[in-house]
Amino acid sequence: MGTMFLAASTKSSGSSYLPFLIIIVLFGVFYFVILRPQRNRQRAAAQMQNKAEPGQRVRTTAGMYGTIVSADERDVVLEISPGVQIKMLRRAIMEVVPEDGQGAGPSAPAEPGATAETGTTAAADPAASENGAASGLAPSENGSSEHPAGEAGVNQAGEDKPAGL
Repeated sequence: MGTMFLAASTKSSGSSYLPFLIIIVLFGVFYFVILRPQRNRQRAAAQMQNKAEPGQRVRTTAGMYGTIVSADERDVVLEISPGVQIKMLRRAIMEVVPEDGQGAGPSAPAEPGATAETGTTAAADPAASENGAASGLAPSENGSSEHPAGEAGVNQAGEDKPAGL
């Protein structure tokens, strides 16, 4: 009985490196597919943040657009609207917005007749735009549009109504 045990153990000891080899290969694939590209993106973002200069239009990680007024090693001062300036960390700059307006976000509709919020055309269904359905409002009997959530206000009879009814 002892000889069978010995024969079985010598047979499996030759393939004990295979699971170890598979784990090493998986770590290598993980590095080249996930870690290395992420490190390259971080490096490119840090270079872009360090090259940001006054006068450039930028988008922050919070989604605000502004023009750099002044900058030092760590901070930048952005003008987000005329006369409104905020001080932020340089690391909060997500991208420098191109001058030609590409990547300007919601301020430029994707197609003529498109709305800025949704990017869809409001006049796609003429029947829906006639009765207010395109704006999400349900038409009432007299043709006026009423908010579907039933906000507080005045009902059709002119009486005050509470919210949510």
